[in-house]
Amino acid sequence: MNILRLSALLGACLVSACTSYAPNSLAPGSSLDAVTRAMGAPTGESSLPGGGRRLEFARGPFGKHTYMLDFDDQGRLLRWEQVLVEARFNAIRSGMDAAEVRAQLGRASYQYMVGWHEKQTVWAYRYETPFCQWFQVGINAQGKVVDTAYGSDPMCEAGKVDDF
Repeated sequence: MNILRLSALLGACLVSACTSYAPNSLAPGSSLDAVTRAMGAPTGESSLPGGGRRLEFARGPFGKHTYMLDFDDQGRLLRWEQVLVEARFNAIRSGMDAAEVRAQLGRASYQYMVGWHEKQTVWAYRYETPFCQWFQVGINAQGKVVDTAYGSDPMCEAGKVDDF
């Protein structure tokens, strides 16, 4: 294990000592301050109807868990959900705005460009599955979803672990 990976692992261990990995112990009605003390800094945020907020907490060394916590306009926890699941992926449709995808799924585990004439950015999401696959969303230059697919996770291929 090289020194950079060892440092990253040690850093993750130290951070996890101060914060919770998952929001399991957080009760509805918990304050925003209590949640961020328990969970740490969010990795993203979006607005909800009625003045509420959705906070994203991407977790795991390979990005297989992302928790979305919804708060009302008073900063009280309404609910939370682990969103990297096939039911959520299957709700992503062509024509959706990239910001909407981010609000639904959070940040991608990995992004890459495809295409020569009509470039797309592909957002790839790792998730818990018995198969070695990830979910991919193609986003065009206008910031719209053009397609989605499940594909083989390159990390499972021999010799590819260092690339992802």
